[in-house]
Formats: sequence, C-alpha cells, structure tokens
Amino acid sequence: MLISMGSHSSNHQRLLYYTKLLTSHVNQGRHEQALLLFRHMNASPELSLDPFVFPLALKSCAALIRPHLGTTIHSRITKISLLSNPFVGCGLIDMYGKCVSVSSARRVFDESPQRNIIMWNAMISLYSHSKDVSTALHLFDLVDVSPDASSFNSIIAALSESDDGSSKALAFYRRMEASHVKPTLFTLLALLPACVELAALNPIKEIHGYSIRNGIDLHAHLCSGLVEAYGRCGCLVYACHIFERMSVRDVVAWSAMISAYALHGKAETALAIFKQMELAKVRPDGITFLGVFKACSHAGLTNEALKYFEQMRTDYGVVADSDHYSCLVDVLSRAGRLYEAYEIIKEMPVKATAKAWGAILGACRTYGEVELAKIAGRNLFEIEPNNPANYVLLASIYSNAGRLDEAERLRKEMYERGMKKTPGSSWVVCYN
Repeated sequence: MLISMGSHSSNHQRLLYYTKLLTSHVNQGRHEQALLLFRHMNASPELSLDPFVFPLALKSCAALIRPHLGTTIHSRITKISLLSNPFVGCGLIDMYGKCVSVSSARRVFDESPQRNIIMWNAMISLYSHSKDVSTALHLFDLVDVSPDASSFNSIIAALSESDDGSSKALAFYRRMEASHVKPTLFTLLALLPACVELAALNPIKEIHGYSIRNGIDLHAHLCSGLVEAYGRCGCLVYACHIFERMSVRDVVAWSAMISAYALHGKAETALAIFKQMELAKVRPDGITFLGVFKACSHAGLTNEALKYFEQMRTDYGVVADSDHYSCLVDVLSRAGRLYEAYEIIKEMPVKATAKAWGAILGACRTYGEVELAKIAGRNLFEIEPNNPANYVLLASIYSNAGRLDEAERLRKEMYERGMKKTPGSSWVVCYN
C-alpha cells in the first residue's frame, strides 16, 4: 500500500514536471520539441494525462500545421472522455480551424456538450480571421454566456480591415460599451485603423483619453498607433506630443511621424526626422521609406528620392515593392522626367500598378507628352478597364494636342464600353 502510494505520487510529480516543460516549449515556440515530449508522455501508461496537456499539444499541431497528429489526439481525447472539457474543446476548435477548415472546427464546436466563452471566442475568431465577418457576427448574436472583451476584439479587428467596414467597427465598439464590457489594449489597437480610415478625430481622442485613465497610454504599440492616427488626421501637435513622451521609439513610431509630416507637405521636417531615426540607430523598413519618398515627391526632391531609393536597397537591404516603385515614378513624373519614370516601370521586377501608370498619365497632361500618355493610358485600360477617369484624361491630352480625331475615337470607345464621365459636384454655402 505504501509502495503504491509512493508510485502514484512519483507519477504525479513526473506529470507535473512534464506539463511544465511542455508549457515552456509551447510558449517559447519550440513546437517540434513540444510534440516529441507529448508523444513520450502519451506513450507512458503510468501517466494519466489530464485536460491541461491536450490543449498544449493541439496548439503545437496548429502552429506546425499537423492535421493528422491533431486528429489522432482528438481520438485519444474522445477515448478518455475529455470532450466535455471546454479548454480541450477550445484547443480542438483552434487546431481544426488552422489545420483543416473552419467548417471542421464548427462541427467540433456544434458537437461540444459544454461551451464556455473561450470556446465561443475561438470560433468567432476563426470566422473573423477567415474574413467571414457576417458569420462571426451571426455567431456572436447566438452567444449564450456573457461575452468578454475578446468576443468583441476579433470582430472589431476584422471589420477595421475589411472594405467599407470602418464605420461598422466603430458601431460595434459602441455596442461593446453598451454591454458594459471594458475595452482592452487589443480593443484600442483594433479600433485605431478604423478611426484613421474615417478620419474620425473624436474617437481617436476618446481612445487616447481611455488609455491614459486606465494606465495603458505608455504601451509602445498603442503610442505608435496614436502617433499614426493623429498624424493621418492632421493633428501634428498631438502626434508630436505622444512621440516625444515615448521612452522607446520603435520603427513604427518613427515611420508614423515621417509619414505624417510628408502627408501634410512638411517635407523638410519629415526628412529631418528620418535623419534623427538613423542617428538613433533604429533600422528603417519599407514603410519608413514610403514616407520618405512621399516627402521627396511633395517637395520636388527628385535626386534625393533616387539617392534614398538606392540607400534603401543597398544600406538597409529593403526589397522594393510595387508601392516603392510607384512612389519613385511619381517623384520623377512630377519633375517632368517622364521617360526616366517610364524606364523604371519597364525595368522594375514587379508588375506596375495603376498608381504608377496614373502618375505618368497625369504628368503627361501637365507636360504635354502625348505618345507616352498613349502608352500609359492603354496600360491603365488593362489594369482598370471600368475606370472612366483614365479615358477622360487621355482624351483631354489628345484634345489639348490638337489630335481631335483620336480624342473622339477614345470617347466613342468609352461609350461602347458603357462608361460615363462622373459628373463633378460641390457644396455651395449661401449666406443671407
């Protein structure tokens, strides 16, 4: 009897030790080691695995995309009757959603005998991350337990990232407030992009004030987000105030300040901040250089833009994408160096965007360059076949050059495609 108790105690201590080690492996991202340890634990008949072990193993399966092992663990869970444990159920939902399909995860969710808010949140999160926001919202309305901040956060984030979803994200946040659920740091971070998209200054101030009252205003990610939000909305004083109070300024914060000044035509200040960033030994990224190029574009600093473009690639190893090339084309086009811009488009390793061709076409009208305008226009017609503005602009260039037959032919082509020129409109305020 004493030997048996000692053996049981020893096995329990081993299980605790292995569980702590397994937790450490998973939390540190050592998922291969975690699964090797789990296999060893599962193969030991003297160890009675508990509900704390299986969610950890399932998390590693999800991280490594191991659906076969995940389904094997599911069978083991079923065999030892742990399906009713909501934490185990949550691990299964997450694993199936990431390794197999969201519909497979939903089957596990629907068949679960007990669902706590963590399981509901896991399922809502899967729909949100798969861009199926309507189903996420529908499931949210079916929640039969009290929702928490996580229930709202994934939907707010998904709405903020979706087309035309910014106002809906803000409305859903108001619903969160009405439910007396306290926002978290993740709520504020998810909501900020929607506020920026809407240029909604008051909600940004509201988020800022809430963060101060709740002691999260000094969080680096939130500070960087607020700098960007205030900067994009034109409140450079507020953006600077937050930036200057930051004890640690990451690349996001520096980039946000550069972009804010570039956006509002303060190119010299934007480039001065970039110099300060380099002196602070913060390594710029692709977004940083987009701000730098925009500053150069607004100030007509063509040679400087070319210098920064080369520096970006050689000194910092940043691979130029279509946005970087589009900015460079825009800088050259604005300066009248149209054929240099055209050469960049021909030689760039990525497909030229409508933004790049549009920059050339717009500059062709300014500088009366007809032949290059024709090339730019035809490329735009392929990229944006239903955008009448490109047809109208090219027809205007033809007309200004006295090539009326070509202008008329283009208008006829536009008519045959069923496109109409968008009428201009304005607000006129009359005072009595």
